[in-house]
Amino acid sequence: MMRRDDCLRAIARVRGEAIVVATYQAAFDWMRIDPHPLNYLSIGAMGQASSHALGLAIGLPDRRVIVLDGDGSLLMNLGSLVTIAGARPANLFHFVCNNGCYEANGSHPLPAADQVDFAGVARAAGIREVFQFDELVQFAAALPEILALSGPVFVNLRMVPGDPSPQDYSYIHSEAARAAFRAALATAP
Repeated sequence: MMRRDDCLRAIARVRGEAIVVATYQAAFDWMRIDPHPLNYLSIGAMGQASSHALGLAIGLPDRRVIVLDGDGSLLMNLGSLVTIAGARPANLFHFVCNNGCYEANGSHPLPAADQVDFAGVARAAGIREVFQFDELVQFAAALPEILALSGPVFVNLRMVPGDPSPQDYSYIHSEAARAAFRAALATAP
């Protein structure tokens, strides 16, 4: 089984100047692994990372938008998959960190975690490019081809948590974080 921090490092190596929308535990790990002004940290609105990423992808069609979602977070807003499929943003890449629990809320297990097929749900919602990985070598090797596809693309990453990251809520909720993101958008090509 893959570790989340290893998966995120693989994404960081190929992200380029993509906007990355990360939520909860993935956001904390992402801040440690790839601090960048084009990181949009979606904390405090569980389930909304995919919707925030969709808005950015539609509003900035010339920019790649990567969302780092959690399985528990996605369960809070499964309807976003249908909306994403309907909007068909070619620049949206949705990665789900699937560890079978609500890690941000005490690691409580997801209901029916061993039965939920997130890749199947994404396909049923109408997303055409859907992948699933549970081995890091295969995932890392496939990433360049995945990011070359026309989206929306959905990738279910079956994983376990990695090394713990500092949980700096004060930065994530700060005006400085929002100002850095706005400034990066204004100066980005």
